[in-house]
Amino acid sequence: MTRDPIRRPPAPAPTEGAWQALHVFYPGSPRPMLTRAVRPLLDALTAEGLVTNYFFLNYWLEGPHIRLRLKPVTPAAEAEVRARAETAVGDFLRTRPSLYEVKSDYFVDLYNTFFDREFTEEERRPYQNPDGRMRLRAPNTYSWEPYEPEYGKYGGPAGIALAEWHFRHSTDLVIDAMRTMNLQVRTVLLGFAAQLMMTMTAAFLDDTAAIADYLDRYRRFWQRAFAGTPLVADSAFDRSYEATGAALRTRFETVRHALATGRTGELPGFIRTWADHCTELRGFASELATRGDLEFKSRDGAGTVRVDDVGAALRILLSPYLHMTANRLVVTIGDEAYLAGLLATALRDGDGTGGA
Repeated sequence: MTRDPIRRPPAPAPTEGAWQALHVFYPGSPRPMLTRAVRPLLDALTAEGLVTNYFFLNYWLEGPHIRLRLKPVTPAAEAEVRARAETAVGDFLRTRPSLYEVKSDYFVDLYNTFFDREFTEEERRPYQNPDGRMRLRAPNTYSWEPYEPEYGKYGGPAGIALAEWHFRHSTDLVIDAMRTMNLQVRTVLLGFAAQLMMTMTAAFLDDTAAIADYLDRYRRFWQRAFAGTPLVADSAFDRSYEATGAALRTRFETVRHALATGRTGELPGFIRTWADHCTELRGFASELATRGDLEFKSRDGAGTVRVDDVGAALRILLSPYLHMTANRLVVTIGDEAYLAGLLATALRDGDGTGGA
């Protein structure tokens, strides 16, 4: 099915229904569910005019699961949207249940590391077992949960509306890539993720040094945040760069030239679509910043701060945008850091400035 591109974030309408959030606990690869159940569901709901927006993400709390968000066109459509989603997901879980269970010490300890680092003691309490560790939901189950937008991360109500529009594009691109590319092969997945990462950073940041410095900071952020965990264990960076550096430099130069000259039509398939979308996304984010419509959580977490400097706003938004695209692709945090390091090195080598 060909989906018409949504070229501009729609203004929220008072007549729209409330976001519905379905959490589907399906251990293992989410690819079968996304391609065989979620994609047909989204296409049908859109074609029948039942939803105005949708997106998904992967999450780990209470066990690995897909969070599917659906925006009914009106409050009256909410019950139908929920019923259709339950039918699509329920049928899939009955016919293609995951046989994988998260019981190994490695995964249990890893999820509890997330649990301890990302939630306060009070926030953890509703999700804890009597022993203080995170409880795990039964696999092949689903539940409706509250939709809780991260206003502080994405810039307040206006920023959330933009993020939700962007997430639909990201969702479409990722699921379509899963259907047509061998993303289950690690080298293909990382190569595709690297191209999406370089395209978005090049669309948001113009200067070579600024892009390289940003990617280095992105790498260091994840390495610091998860130091001491298997997620950011040392990898064979030098050997990998020796094998892929030249190709990365060439592709990065091609993407940056296409964006700078407005010739994105010369880029291949998915990368062309992503480049055009990221260019539009940058433009809309810049408009919001210029109007003073973006408010982010302050560094001390005690309040919010308005950011009307376009460059600063773009850098703030770029990190969660990058991370959520990687999340949808099921790229690990360690691989995000690894790819950011490869791309920063490739960019500097191509510019003749050497290492960091």
